Amino acid sequence: MHQIFAAQSLRIKFESSEGAMMIDLSTIANLELVQNLQNAKSKHCLFGLLNETGTKMGARLLKNNVLQPSTDRTKIEQRWAAVNELSTKEELFFGIREELKQCVDTDKALANLVLLPKNIDFQYMEQSVNNVLMLKSFVDSIKPIWQCLTGVSSDELLKIRELCSPENYAEVQELIYYALSPDVTYSQNQTDLRNHRVFAIRAGTNGFLDVARQSYNEFIGDARELVDQLQAQHEIPLDLKYDTARQFYIKIKANELELAATPPDIFVNVVRKGKVIECQTLDLIKYNQKIKDAHNESIAMSDSSIQELITAVRTKIHPLFKISEGLALLDLLTSFACLVTAQSYVRPDISSETLAIKSGRHPIREKIQKEEYVPNDVYATQQHKRFQIITGCNMSGKSTYIRSIALATIMAQVGSFVPAEYASFPITSQIFARVATDDCMEANVSTFASEMREMAFILRNIEARSLVIVDELGRGTSTTDGLAIAIAISEALIQSKAYVWFVTHFRDLPRILAERLGVYNMHMGVDIDPDFSRMRMRYKVSEGREEQKFYGLTLAQLVDLPEEMMEIAVGVSKDLNTRNNTKQGNLGPIAMAKRRKLAVHMRETITQAKEGALESDELLTRMQRLQREFLVRMAAIDAELSTSENPSGQQAGEAEVQEGTPELESDNVSSDQVGSEGGALKDGKPHGMPLSNTKTPCPDLCRSL
Repeated sequence: MHQIFAAQSLRIKFESSEGAMMIDLSTIANLELVQNLQNAKSKHCLFGLLNETGTKMGARLLKNNVLQPSTDRTKIEQRWAAVNELSTKEELFFGIREELKQCVDTDKALANLVLLPKNIDFQYMEQSVNNVLMLKSFVDSIKPIWQCLTGVSSDELLKIRELCSPENYAEVQELIYYALSPDVTYSQNQTDLRNHRVFAIRAGTNGFLDVARQSYNEFIGDARELVDQLQAQHEIPLDLKYDTARQFYIKIKANELELAATPPDIFVNVVRKGKVIECQTLDLIKYNQKIKDAHNESIAMSDSSIQELITAVRTKIHPLFKISEGLALLDLLTSFACLVTAQSYVRPDISSETLAIKSGRHPIREKIQKEEYVPNDVYATQQHKRFQIITGCNMSGKSTYIRSIALATIMAQVGSFVPAEYASFPITSQIFARVATDDCMEANVSTFASEMREMAFILRNIEARSLVIVDELGRGTSTTDGLAIAIAISEALIQSKAYVWFVTHFRDLPRILAERLGVYNMHMGVDIDPDFSRMRMRYKVSEGREEQKFYGLTLAQLVDLPEEMMEIAVGVSKDLNTRNNTKQGNLGPIAMAKRRKLAVHMRETITQAKEGALESDELLTRMQRLQREFLVRMAAIDAELSTSENPSGQQAGEAEVQEGTPELESDNVSSDQVGSEGGALKDGKPHGMPLSNTKTPCPDLCRSL
């Protein structure tokens, strides 16, 4: 539609895409950012969860931020500080929430004021009065919010208060108060809005206008008096109601009529709605026409004054656009503050490379499920655990786990607190989610073709600051081809140095990639009875790849498949697993990869400890312990290689390793057991991360390592 705006009336603002996270359409749908996949009308999506706003412009700003989270560290931290202040100052929070409820849709009002009409007709005149009333309500609502923000300390709230300062809109306020009656305002109630339109212009401006207003009042009084007479005459309680289409009409409760009969013959246009009857009379219809004529006459006579006011306001409307943006942001921040106490969210931190979440929860799943949600920890850095392979049984919570990581990252960069006990995030520039499994009928592509197309897009655009979650890649084709493609794509994702969580049912994938730098195996635990008669999901992520077998058979057995068929399936599965386990490979390259991975891991640990706040003696003790553990782990790798090459020397190799280090097992030392260097979450925070800017070097020990 071709539209014309008044000269020098629009505020044009350029926002570079460099300052926002990139989220493609497929990821928006897969993560259910603005719409639930099962029910489009449901509020169970990230936008629906965060939307506690009280204004329409606040809701629009929230949706824009969910789709384009900020990558500006300063902006994000300022929002966190504002949310923290709002959530801790109860009087401030409730005062702002109450005043924001009085705000109209200022974006709509300002846009209508600067839009020039193609044709000036009565509808435009009527809408012009509505726009002016909205403008007056907007201006009247600014000062109470400015007063509520008195005494705030966070930078974001101080900026909003400065925008709402009375001198920024004093000229517009003076023009409005000079032209309009002080008592009129914009109302959602149609009867009140029509009355305010008639009496918008100050009395005494136009004598003919005052006469038309007087007639309007008299006709409304006559209509009310008519209804009172009908009520007394027929001894039936009558309510006078109004809507835009019928204007005034009469509402009667059906049980007030004797024997549930129809209303007396004097009533016309009878409509029965459940237990209510709506109708009119011929006299009431005549009064409606007279009231309408008086209303239209008043609007026509007021138009010249209204247009003069609009023309004068257009030249001074620029500060109002900024104030509108400030109020929308304030509404957004109060919405986040509301969630902090209602959902027990925590303020995250920004780190350079470490993504760490203590007891993280899926924000949407936590809200809708009845049983208690099982939280999980997350830890990843560029050198360690940046590519995590998640295995486990169906329905064990793998998809929920990886989705919760992506959603928490988006929430943090929008400026919201996150569902966790502690959280630290690097600034993420892109998020990709390959989790959908449905065929795309419109594009005439299968599940496999669709996921390959999405992965091609991801691989073309991925970078080191990206976050990727992949769910069940390659299962839409044959097992061999699917595994081959999963390995090839995994290799490309590993080389990109992005943070990746890769869910798979291919049991060989975590084994093949286990010793690659940055790769880490995780699994979702499940308890299965020995006779496969029962299984219980723990919904807890654990280290290492999934060793539990036959959980697919257990699920099949729980749905009461024929017993004979299940016996055949169990026998075949055990035979195939036995054959697969008997295959031996060359452990030389694997040992080399393990050594390289251990060395990189130790280097990262030393760097973190060196940049920490430990005293010299404590740092020395830690470095000595790390040195011993490093040597033990390296000896364990050599013993494993020696055992594979000389099976007869297996026991001797194991004895040698255990004799040197009775407190550690040869190759079962997890990253959490190796002190703080594994990045374990301790006391709610990643243990081993820098605690202050104090640096205590230990050059001799570093050289010895």
